[in-house]
Amino acid sequence: MRVGARVLLGILVVVLLVGLAGLTYGVIVVRRPWPRIDGTVPVEGLHAQVSIVRDRWGIPHIYASDPHDLFFAQGYVHAQDRFWQMEFWRRIGSGRLAEILGESALESDRFIRTIGWHRTAAQELELLDDETRAALEAYAEGVNAYITAHKGRLGLEFTILGLTGVKVDPEPWTPLNTLTWSKVMAWDLGGNMQRELLRAYVAARLGAGAVEAIVPPYPEDHPIIVPHPVSGATLETVPDIAFESHVLGWGDDLGSNNWVISGSRTETGMPLLADDPHLGIQMPSIWYEVGLHCQPVTPECPYNVVGASFAGAPGVIIGHNDRIAWGVTNVNPDVQDLFIEKVNPENPNQYEYQGEWLDMEIYREEIRVADRDEPVVVFARVTRHGPIINDVVGGTEEEWSFGWQPLALSWTALQPSSLTRSILLLNRARDWEEFREALRYWDVPSQNFVYADVEGNIGYQMPGRVPIRAAGDGSMPVPGWTGEYEWVDYIPFDELPRAFNPPEGYIVTANNAVVGPDYPYFISMDWLPGYRARRIVQLIESDPSLSVDDLKAIQGDSTPVWALEVLPYVRSLSPDDPRLAEAVGMLRAWDGRAVRDSAGAALFESFRLHLVERTFADELGEPLLRRAKSSAMTALLNILPDPNAPWFDDVRTPETETRDEILLQALEDAVEELTERLGSDMRKWRWGDLHTATFRNQSLGKSGIGPIEALFNRGPFPVDGTIATVNNTAYNPNEPYEVSTVPSYRQIVDLSDFKQSVSMHTTGQSGHPFHPHYDDMIDLWRNIQYHPMLWTREEVEANAEGTLVLMPVGP
Repeated sequence: MRVGARVLLGILVVVLLVGLAGLTYGVIVVRRPWPRIDGTVPVEGLHAQVSIVRDRWGIPHIYASDPHDLFFAQGYVHAQDRFWQMEFWRRIGSGRLAEILGESALESDRFIRTIGWHRTAAQELELLDDETRAALEAYAEGVNAYITAHKGRLGLEFTILGLTGVKVDPEPWTPLNTLTWSKVMAWDLGGNMQRELLRAYVAARLGAGAVEAIVPPYPEDHPIIVPHPVSGATLETVPDIAFESHVLGWGDDLGSNNWVISGSRTETGMPLLADDPHLGIQMPSIWYEVGLHCQPVTPECPYNVVGASFAGAPGVIIGHNDRIAWGVTNVNPDVQDLFIEKVNPENPNQYEYQGEWLDMEIYREEIRVADRDEPVVVFARVTRHGPIINDVVGGTEEEWSFGWQPLALSWTALQPSSLTRSILLLNRARDWEEFREALRYWDVPSQNFVYADVEGNIGYQMPGRVPIRAAGDGSMPVPGWTGEYEWVDYIPFDELPRAFNPPEGYIVTANNAVVGPDYPYFISMDWLPGYRARRIVQLIESDPSLSVDDLKAIQGDSTPVWALEVLPYVRSLSPDDPRLAEAVGMLRAWDGRAVRDSAGAALFESFRLHLVERTFADELGEPLLRRAKSSAMTALLNILPDPNAPWFDDVRTPETETRDEILLQALEDAVEELTERLGSDMRKWRWGDLHTATFRNQSLGKSGIGPIEALFNRGPFPVDGTIATVNNTAYNPNEPYEVSTVPSYRQIVDLSDFKQSVSMHTTGQSGHPFHPHYDDMIDLWRNIQYHPMLWTREEVEANAEGTLVLMPVGP
């Protein structure tokens, strides 16, 4: 029986059981993986007793007497609530999904094995310092203590796969699994390869002169984070999975907002710090909230920290301890370059470098695939520049061109890094100096860190390994055989952008440009255009005395700045057609907010996409336009002031179209689309009828089979926001209008009183379907509501729903 048929059979069996949930066995199937949260459990490997107090939102607060037991217990609770997610993520990182999902995962596995995340992680494992190794090993011991004691009760996904004949017997968790996950995170957050390829595609089709028009540079009048810093080859052979293999989400709206406000601009006179990372929508949440508390806090056990963690890794990624708070957004530095290699025609495993033939490193990878008797064998070929991502040999011998040569990927994350060490140091940092010292080890992915402390200081630091090139800017693929474009060094940490107590009294980052043109090093040309940053700055500067509630309102702001710049051109139209005249009237009356009950927002968002199509489809063609739509929206703002810009002319017609003609055509397209989808009465159109959030399980929740998806997925839910709003519920322009990117975790820390701090992530703490904490945060999240970030043990115990005591056993 093929996998698909087996899966369908298993699904029908399980759905029948769940449908009979009133019967004993149906209840057992669903509830068997739910974790125990009360009582005492003997556990081998602990040094002393550990208390795990879960609050009424399902967030565990762990109290332990040494770091080993603290991280052991963190691994234990992660496995309790999220082990299927951990299993799925580690299989992604190691390229082993096809073992359980079959042919559908083979392309992804092949690409990941070629890139070699697991090979780099294995090198990192050998280089760990003793403290980091001890934390990773303690964490793994905790995970294994739980999965060993709960075999057959680890998650409904395991049950369903077992009923289909796909047996998943989890292997022990190891430090290597955690390090591999860090590579997955770096891949999703740390590169510009897609933009590099996009420029190459545009140049190949339209010439180099069109590149800046379609992929425009950062707008000069948009905010800069640190305005005064202290210091066509081979394209068709690039696999689609190079664009799609992203666990945390994908697209130009993948990023974040964070900002920190000095006490001079707050009601309390102390700093406020806000953060909301924008990642792909999924079920369960990417984040897992946790409190890690040494009891007592001593130099030997220095942790007292709360915030958001990743299931699969020790420590807290975003949060606060008893002295400092921090938040992160993605820098988008250029840390990926594509080198076009020239292969020896007489030996496909050699490549040219400065007049010599060098041997490639060859790695044999065996990929086991469900329902195949023999593994698929992949030979990953690696040059001095990195792995070859398209694995094509051949091409012209006379000169390089965009046509046939292999592309090798240079990427900073393919070198051993020290991310886990940085996280541990960050979690226990006491001041600005220790905070910066922790970030010296944050190699990849580079992040915009904002900082505040209980002394009233605020700051910003960009960490990360950013290459210095001998020549070029990494914007498009370059020849690899000449040696002209090699990476010669990295920007020294002390010369990376930073700020401390700036005169403005605030620091805002939203994936916008970190520095201006006067900065002495090249970081990137692929900053996001700064619409969110511009809006946040506007809202901060409009209020001289900000509160936690004010920051909540900013995080929930759903005003698309892009729309405000386009609307004047549409509102000035005077169409003869009564339907179009009504549409123009609706956009004139629209308040510019993309909220779920708005008819104007629905009309504008449809108009936005049709305007891009009407303007650029004729020149770019459909395949290239699909990859360029996000940058094309920015490009539109540059050409709209010119009513006769050549881009508005449709080269497929004998006439010469102007801006206003294209605007009317796009508006007509939008009215026709929404009439078909939402009815003829424009007054009844609602953005929330189009723009919905569905939280999908990454594996079985995308099976395409309704009953299984109903078990794991939740939604659709109407939501506010759109592309590039502060409340960044973006959608893929090629698959409108369902939400693809979300503010995955919102946090506001009040340095005057940590007990006033709040947070919320997207779905719930549990990864077990039908558990009370599986989806209890969804409505709160979509309505911009929060729960308190409980801090003191007294607060935690006052809100406790259960206390589990882990007791050591053995000698």
